Amino acid sequence: MLARLCLTRPLLRAASWPLPSARLKHFVMGARTKVDSSPPPLHGMRVLDRSAFKKTITVVAAKVPKQMVGTLRDTQEVRKAVLHIPRFPHVCTADDDEHRLLLFDYENEDDLPQETRDYLKERSLQLQPYNLQLDYDYWNANEILHAILPEDLFLDADYVTTFETVGHLAHLNFHYMHAECLPWKHIIAQVIIDKNSRIRTVVNKTDIINDSIYRIFPMEILAGEPSTLVTHTQLNCHFTFDFAEVYWNTRLEAEHQRIVDMFKPEDVVADVFAGVGPFALPAASKGCAVVANDLNPNCYKWLLVNIERNKVAELVHPTCMDGREFIREIFNQLYDDPMPPVPPPKLSWRQRRSATKKAIQEARQSPPPSGQSPHPSPARDARQPEGRRRRVTQFVMNLPGTAIDFLDAFRGVLGPENAAGRGLSGIYDSQEKMPIIHCYAFTKLRDEELAAAELRERVETALGAKLVGEAQWYLVRSVAPNKDMYRFSFQLPYEVAYAST
Repeated sequence: MLARLCLTRPLLRAASWPLPSARLKHFVMGARTKVDSSPPPLHGMRVLDRSAFKKTITVVAAKVPKQMVGTLRDTQEVRKAVLHIPRFPHVCTADDDEHRLLLFDYENEDDLPQETRDYLKERSLQLQPYNLQLDYDYWNANEILHAILPEDLFLDADYVTTFETVGHLAHLNFHYMHAECLPWKHIIAQVIIDKNSRIRTVVNKTDIINDSIYRIFPMEILAGEPSTLVTHTQLNCHFTFDFAEVYWNTRLEAEHQRIVDMFKPEDVVADVFAGVGPFALPAASKGCAVVANDLNPNCYKWLLVNIERNKVAELVHPTCMDGREFIREIFNQLYDDPMPPVPPPKLSWRQRRSATKKAIQEARQSPPPSGQSPHPSPARDARQPEGRRRRVTQFVMNLPGTAIDFLDAFRGVLGPENAAGRGLSGIYDSQEKMPIIHCYAFTKLRDEELAAAELRERVETALGAKLVGEAQWYLVRSVAPNKDMYRFSFQLPYEVAYAST
């Protein structure tokens, strides 16, 4: 499950934080309450002291015979006054087994609504004080951090932090946050671990990606286990990798899904910058044949692990080479070593059971010739698989910083000089047989139409030719102010593929 999280509600989806402290005092987790259940202010705390988070709240309680609690609580006069503190029951045990305490959302008896007091008095119900004991375990991460961080940090409307989770690891990005927050980065990380049972390690990106070849960035472990080896599930595939060694962006899960949804089981996909397989493995699970490439040897190492773990070794062939070299080689590689045929559709256990029963019934009605077993094997799907696949139908180029610069590698890729005697022209014999290229890129233009026009111009310049027909574009996400990530999809022009070099 994705995990782009933030400290506001608490840790469920990205959002701006923190709330102004005055708002937080009487508005906790979406429930309005007249009782101040916020944690004690501990601004300036640099080392997390959980024992300091203790608070006693005195509220009004009515001692009610236990058989009357349900009926009494549902009346209009009482219902509107009961306690509404999140994660705390408004019915508690009394000093005897025959009664229960019904807690109200008021600290003093005189503050109760007049109709509530009259209703209780008519039934001779006794009112008494009740002490609520709250501690560190009660408050969520957002509330704890509001109590710790200096109040002036909350007054800046642009003060926003989000993080994503990858397996057991939470990834923060203090690099883009105000420097005033850095002294509290370790305490923030520890609170995140305390309040999220799935998170065992918190890391912080200390700088932008400084390895332009492998797209990895420097990081520090702020709290938790000193391990960046993670196992993450996405699109029903399981990925294991060292987060410090490879590029992984959980925020792209929706885009991975969109691309895989475009593919057909008969497609042959060439993933030029495959990473550890977020496009390749889900595509193979769908039946696509995939050649997955990445220059980073660590990506290649973990890609091998993930291919085996997800049982798609027959459909995913990994390589480790430069992207430009991969583009020049992939057409020849598939001609020499075609990919397996389209696998038959997977049957559910109910479908398999039904097919087996049907086969057994048919066998019983028609006894087999002498010497053959009367118990047939489970029926297979009747669809015959197609032949081995040689034609690349889809390219994925997810390297938005420089992917367009690699497009010149397609010039003459099917021509006689690169084909070296192979019959590629018989496979890619028309514009309709040319592969679709999904190329990712950044742009500073905020208007989508202008951005698409600019991307088309850049793509055509790199290819050295005009595109044929319409291209498709999609705004994937906003990376930073004046920096958007787009997918630009187009069909490789025939004249480019067969251009003389």
